[in-house]
Amino acid sequence: MSDEAKAKGNAAFSAGDFPEAIRHFTDAIAVSPSNHVLYSNRSAAHASLGRYSEALQDAYRTVELSPSWPKGYSRLGAAHLGLGRPEDAVAAYEKGLALDPANEALRSGLADAKSALRSRSAGGGAGAAGPSPFGKIFQGPELWAKLTADPTTRAYLQQPDFVRMIQDIQKNPNNVNMYLSDQRMMQVLAVLLNVKMGGSGAGDEETETGAEKDKEEEEETAKRPAEPEPVPEPLEEVADGETEERKKKAEAQKEKEMGNAAYKKKNFEKAIGHYSKALELDDGDISFLTNRAAVYLEMGKYEDCIKDCDKAVERGRELRSDFKMIARALTRKGTALAKLAKCSKDFDPAIETFQKALTEHRNPETLKKLNEAERAKKELEQQEYFDPKLADEEREKGNEFFKKQQYPEAVRHYTEALKRNPKDPRVYSNRAACYTKLGALPEGLKDAEKCIELDPTFSKGYTRKGAVQFFMKEYDKALETYQEGLKHDQNNQELLDGVRRCVEQINKTNRGDISPEELKERQAKGMQDPEIQNILSDPIMRQVLVDLQENPAASQAHLKNPQVMHKIQKLVSAGIVQMR
Repeated sequence: MSDEAKAKGNAAFSAGDFPEAIRHFTDAIAVSPSNHVLYSNRSAAHASLGRYSEALQDAYRTVELSPSWPKGYSRLGAAHLGLGRPEDAVAAYEKGLALDPANEALRSGLADAKSALRSRSAGGGAGAAGPSPFGKIFQGPELWAKLTADPTTRAYLQQPDFVRMIQDIQKNPNNVNMYLSDQRMMQVLAVLLNVKMGGSGAGDEETETGAEKDKEEEEETAKRPAEPEPVPEPLEEVADGETEERKKKAEAQKEKEMGNAAYKKKNFEKAIGHYSKALELDDGDISFLTNRAAVYLEMGKYEDCIKDCDKAVERGRELRSDFKMIARALTRKGTALAKLAKCSKDFDPAIETFQKALTEHRNPETLKKLNEAERAKKELEQQEYFDPKLADEEREKGNEFFKKQQYPEAVRHYTEALKRNPKDPRVYSNRAACYTKLGALPEGLKDAEKCIELDPTFSKGYTRKGAVQFFMKEYDKALETYQEGLKHDQNNQELLDGVRRCVEQINKTNRGDISPEELKERQAKGMQDPEIQNILSDPIMRQVLVDLQENPAASQAHLKNPQVMHKIQKLVSAGIVQMR
């Protein structure tokens, strides 16, 4: 919405409709209040209408939002100059030139400001700040009538800078001193003061005929070089040039708007026609290319989309377009490449393009598309590698090495089997057994849990997990795992043996039949267990433990509570509490 309103504002500015431009820029600012370019553009539009106070406010906001952007100081200088503050204008232009010494617009503005400063000094130096003797004659209602009645000043009224000069003096009569070096101002003063200019000399009664006078003054005006004036430079994204070029740019923006409207209605052929026409009128705006690429993308014409995106990137580099626009073109190209990859099975070009886009602008949507492409590539590789028959062969090889107690080799074959078929719970179970033999208990636990996840009824998963937990001396957790497995296979001897071993260890702990070193080790490990930490931080359990130590008779009531008893058993297994 902001870009659309900005484009409309630019088109209106190009057409000379400054009030309309201000309205569109204001709409854009409402959507994007932190976009410094919008304030800069509105400042230029205000200055074009002679509203220098409003232009100054927007220029200050521009500089505030982007202190390192030279153009903001150009807007600031133009507004100060329009308000008759050449000293402030000089300071603004010089600050901008400090950021960009080669900026021609800032150089020209500084020259204008210094010229205005010299003109004011020539008109009275420090005392020129006082009331101008000519100020009052610009305040009367008959001002414009007198200027229109005189043939020479009537011609001046066709010059925008002349009109702005008069409007500026109407707002601040003292500013007339700034323009006394302009020969047109001398003619204005002659008309307003009813003083005749020209003739054979001072005191002559005869004058030239009106036609001769008009011709001579027109010739003189044509010879005279233009005086500097506080005219705002072109808007951002609006090229300076002849009227015909400006009209083409405005027409191009209108074509773009019509293309956008057609796109929203899914009238894609019509949208392409409008965007193509916009490109013919103005090849300096890559948004016409990226918009047309978006239409091709919707139509499934991915090759055409890619071509437009490549052109947009190339042209954008030449024009030094906003990096966000370059990123947009690359993202759109990446999207088209990702669509093609579903047939070609090659996601690398899309991934590479998305990565390039992210180097231009870190856009969350582009990052999301990159992650999707990388995930699709990985899934494709897994699908191409999937082969259950080869997976079984690798599993059998792993089993042979396991029997020979060559566990690292067994792990290698089991891992290859899982690449060929990642959904086989038997392979996870077997590799968990290898990891347990190698003492890689965390890896073994992870494989055992994956085995149970893939097939909750597979007994081996529970025996593998229980064994790992037992070796980690987490007897209470191992007991729960074995008991969970017995729910699916109640006569499984491995699970029953596991339960028996866990109960023996837990009873041994309850009786205190463990060495101080083992108790210390178990306590240290237990204190790192999040479940144990939660039990010890529970206010109710803390009171239960106090009662167990200080009031054994009262603690009997606690032990009748199954939940409390379960938590106490956890603490006993961890060596935190000893029951005698």
